[in-house]
Amino acid sequence: MKLAVVVQRYGAEINGGAELHARYVAERLSRHVEVEVLTTCARDYITWRNELEPGIDAVNGVPVRRFPVRRERDPDDFGRWSRRVFANRHSILDELKWMDSEGPRSPALVTHLRRAAATYDFILYFSYRYYHAYHGVRATRSQAVLVPTAERDPALGLAISARTFRGARALMYNSHEERALIHAVARNQHVPGVVVGVGSEIRGGASQARFRARTGIDDPFVLYVGRIDENKGCVELFDYFTRYAAEVSRRMRLVLVGTPVIEIPAHPRIRHLGFVTEEEKYDAIAAADTLVMPSYYESLSMVTLEAWAMRIPVLVNGRCDVLRGQVIRANAGLYYESYEEFAEALRLIETERGLRRALGANGRRYFNRHYAWSVVEGKYLAMLEHLERANRDGPRPRVEPEPGWLARRRRVQPPARDIVDRLPVGPAAKTWETGEFDTTGSAVSGAADTR
Repeated sequence: MKLAVVVQRYGAEINGGAELHARYVAERLSRHVEVEVLTTCARDYITWRNELEPGIDAVNGVPVRRFPVRRERDPDDFGRWSRRVFANRHSILDELKWMDSEGPRSPALVTHLRRAAATYDFILYFSYRYYHAYHGVRATRSQAVLVPTAERDPALGLAISARTFRGARALMYNSHEERALIHAVARNQHVPGVVVGVGSEIRGGASQARFRARTGIDDPFVLYVGRIDENKGCVELFDYFTRYAAEVSRRMRLVLVGTPVIEIPAHPRIRHLGFVTEEEKYDAIAAADTLVMPSYYESLSMVTLEAWAMRIPVLVNGRCDVLRGQVIRANAGLYYESYEEFAEALRLIETERGLRRALGANGRRYFNRHYAWSVVEGKYLAMLEHLERANRDGPRPRVEPEPGWLARRRRVQPPARDIVDRLPVGPAAKTWETGEFDTTGSAVSGAADTR
């Protein structure tokens, strides 16, 4: 079997959520099937500037074929199109122009997909909202397996997003909450899908002693790992933590790992370590009392899984359905929806050592059951085998027809933000998979969890 993995940017040094997710999956599946990655020449997700050479490369032993981006992103143009489709009545053509403006627009990549589709058995697309996913799924419908990485943001409410969710041959969801959102917005329950998430590359030998010797931090601390950005809830985190430091605890620190997009407060108990190596990151997790995830929107938090694999509890923003649902299912952390809840939860974690240990142990068990690579790889391979059998046994599904010239231009689409605001909220009620894809009559052996 030959598999293509298509993602907006790719490289050993690119650590964005969906991009890292794609690399992990490509590298792990390459142990079972032939894998080729198709991507752009961009390295930076803000500009999409062509910084890498087009053509064939290799990353960690996996062949990578790169295609140029036609133009860099114009932030002002993208802002104008975003306001039009998210806040106003608009047309499908407006949505397509929004997607072109968002980037990375690579017609050469889509042309390759059309011409070379027959050389791949299946094509795995990452991140529903981008040019390559929309046009690639349309061009390779019978082979297209989508990893949507969808969050509760306005792009989810676009008509073209729903078409992509209905157009894929199968979907690999990150969480029950993501699946519930997509089902609600696209009515794509007939499309085979499974909640799978992603494993994590946890290195052995992480050392809290090495972390403390390197940084000089001896006090207890709460750790944040990721982009330091308002959209990730960091402004609220700074507010809550500085109040906690003034009102509750004289010892607790906040340690930050990641690239800042916003200013970090100058506070004696807030420490920014900047960009760190993988060894330094895992040493920091091992030394932390808890990992904090303040984001309002996630499809899956990989660093949360890493913390659980290392028996570290998490403290998450309860207004993020995915994070709250994961914490409830794992019983491996606490969540907050206000400063008062943040302060009480952090105080419990700081002062109750037995609670920290119990939550951390639960996290490790949950990780082993659902995010060990043997489980994740098994679900991917089971889905591909299921689709292979379906191809042999009957006709392939038909492609949803494109709207005509006039239909594309009619401004009858409601504001995308209004669509998303009406979607169901809260953690998904259903527990983890029990061995069936969520489509009628599609039970698949090998997809069951390992409980």
